[in-house]
Order: sequence, then structure tokens, then C-alpha cells
Amino acid sequence: MKKLEGAMADYGKLIDAETWGFIKKTNGYYPPETATYGIEDQRRIYDEMCAAFRVEYPIGVSALDRDYGGVPCRHYTCGGSEVAVMYFHGGGFVVGGLNSHDDVCAELCAASGHHVVSVDYRLAPEHKHPAMFEDALAATRAVFAEMGLPLVLCGDSAGGNLAACVSHMVRGSELDVRGQVLIYPGLGGDYNKGSYMEYADAPMLTRDDIVIYKHVRLAGEEPVGDPSYAPLHDASFAGLPPTVINTAECDPLSDDGVDYEAALKAAGVPVHRVDEAGLVHGHLRARHMSARASASFERIKEAVTALAAQRWPY
Repeated sequence: MKKLEGAMADYGKLIDAETWGFIKKTNGYYPPETATYGIEDQRRIYDEMCAAFRVEYPIGVSALDRDYGGVPCRHYTCGGSEVAVMYFHGGGFVVGGLNSHDDVCAELCAASGHHVVSVDYRLAPEHKHPAMFEDALAATRAVFAEMGLPLVLCGDSAGGNLAACVSHMVRGSELDVRGQVLIYPGLGGDYNKGSYMEYADAPMLTRDDIVIYKHVRLAGEEPVGDPSYAPLHDASFAGLPPTVINTAECDPLSDDGVDYEAALKAAGVPVHRVDEAGLVHGHLRARHMSARASASFERIKEAVTALAAQRWPY
């Protein structure tokens, strides 16, 4: 492993007491070294942790499990809607599924009033890249073909990667993508500089964790210039939909959002990024126990609603 050099963040000063409480609760279920465990143990531990944070659906939201494009999905509704939100869950392409982000999707549905379709894409190591991208794309195309509704693509962490990958690969097609909302996404940045080094030992996600997940995801060498793997590696960012990016300050992945924002701006794409001060990777799960995380989730919900309505309030 590469020796880490340079200034490291002072998390004691950056992170507030409520967020430390969230980190402590998470670590009680999902120890910091979990990424080094066997895959089945990782998944069991992650599922138990997600269940411990789960909250009930908002009133009026219902969900139905069904396939779209041959991919298992969960379709949330809360009345009539003229937009479908595709949601891709986080978990390093290794853990997570329909239950891990169930309450997040239900709350997005209630807040926006739109359909939300959560995609249970295939996971590594059983399925290597590009299997997870292929599932994300197939489900998105099938939802559009069946519903005939404009789309907003949304995801956190690994799911933010998939949302952006789909955006890159469908631009110029018949799919009507109104925007994308990327939550602390991993987009293919340089692991040896910037936030990857400054926040290498961050609570909730370390640089070492990211390297482990990368190797689990791949069958061989890392692809070069493949936007279905790493959106930052694309040759052009023109023609992408309006984009809102949520980065966490104390997260080795934060510069991926910074670099993606810069690439979109240079290409003339409307883009807005919020760097959430003192927050950590995975802070969606802290939205009911941290004021900072709650405010962040409000901004995420507002972004989904605005893009769906073709408003740009930024």
C-alpha cells in the first residue's frame, strides 16, 4: 500500500457531536475494518447496520417489488406523477440492495411526489464490471419505455457513479433525462492526491477501503477512458443533463465531485455543488440524528424536486 504523506484532517475540529454520535452508532454495527472481511460477512453486517437505522415510510407512500429490464427493482409511489426518479444505492458495488436504502427512497418519493424506482443491480465479486452498469442502464431504459416519463437519475456513493455513468451513456438518445443528483459519488478520481490523501483515514470511509472495493469490482486491469466505469474518464462532458452534486467535507471521495463539477462547467452544463461542512461519507443515514445531515438531505430532496420540474434555482 502506498505510504500516505502530507497534512491530514483534524476530524475532532471538523465533525460535530451529533455526527460523532452517528459515526459511533455505525461503528457499533459496522466496524471500520469491515471492508477487509469476507463478502458474506460484509453483507450481513451492512444489512444489520442498515436495519438499525431504518425508519418507517412517510404516510401515503407505497412500494412494489418488480423487475424492470430483467433487473429487480422497488417502485415507490405516493399518488400521480409525471416524472420517474431512478435511484442507485451505495455500497462499494459489494453490499447493499433494495432494503439498504428503502427508507431513503420512500422519503424522496414523499418529498418530490414522483415515482422512485430503486435498482437492485448485480454486485461484485460475483459480477464484475460492467455488470452493475449494464443493470443500471437496462432498468433505466425499461422504466422510460414503460412509463414514458421524464427521468431524474440519483444515487449515493457507488450509486452516484452509476447514475452519472447512465447519464453519459444515454445522452443524445430518446431518453428524456431532466437531471442527475449525485450524493458523495465516486467518479474515478486520482487516488494519490487531494482529498484521497488529506482524508485518507476519514471516519466511515478510508482510502484503503476505496482501493479494496476497486479491486473487488474489476476482473482485470482498470479500464482506461471508459465512462461506463468512471465518468471522469470521459473524453467529453458536453450534452449532459443539469447536475447537482453533494460532497461531504470529511470524505476521501470529495474531490471527485469537485473535478466533475469543473468538467461540467467547462462543457457549459448547468451544475451546482454543495460541500457539506463537517459531514462524512454515508451521511444520508444520519439524516434523523444530525442537524447537518438533515439539512443536507433537505437540499438533496429539493434538488430532485427542482430538476424534475425543470427549474434551476442555483
